[in-house]
Amino acid sequence: MAGLAICPGSFDPITYGHLDIIERAARVFDEVRVVVFNNQSKSPLFSVEERKKLIRESTAGISNVTVESYGGLLMKYAEEAGAEAIIRGLRAISDFEYEMQITSMNRKLNEEIETFFVMTNNQYSFLSSSIVKEIAKYQGEITGLVPEVVEKALQERFKR
Repeated sequence: MAGLAICPGSFDPITYGHLDIIERAARVFDEVRVVVFNNQSKSPLFSVEERKKLIRESTAGISNVTVESYGGLLMKYAEEAGAEAIIRGLRAISDFEYEMQITSMNRKLNEEIETFFVMTNNQYSFLSSSIVKEIAKYQGEITGLVPEVVEKALQERFKR
C-alpha cells in the first residue's frame, strides 16, 4: 500500500507491543508517522518531548518511520498531513469496543481516511504502558517489555 499512515497514541512510554504494530505498519505503508498525543485524561510520566525522543531512538532502524506530536484532534492532523490511513493496535477483545467507538467518530469526522486495526503479536497481548510503569516503579524486571533506551529512562525516573 502506498501512502502515509498515522500511528497515534500517548506512548508513555513506548513498549514492544507498540513497536510490533509500528514495524508491521511500516512494511505495508510508504511512510508511518508515529504521532504522540497528550491524553488529558492521563497523567503522563514522560513529557511529550521525552516520549518523542524515546520513540525516535526505538524506531531508528525503521527508515520509513517519523515521529511528531500534536495537541488537537487526530482527524484534523491526519487531514493536514494528507494521510490515507490511521493504524490502531488491538491487544485483546476488551480493546475492540473502545477502539470501535473512536473509529466510528473518526469516520464521521472524515470518511476519506481509513482506520486499520492491527492485532499485536500474542507475546505482547498483556502489555501496556501502565503495567510497565507500575513494574518499573517498584524496581521490577522490565527487560523484554520495552526497548533498552526506555528501560534506562524508566529506571532513571524511578531511581530512589
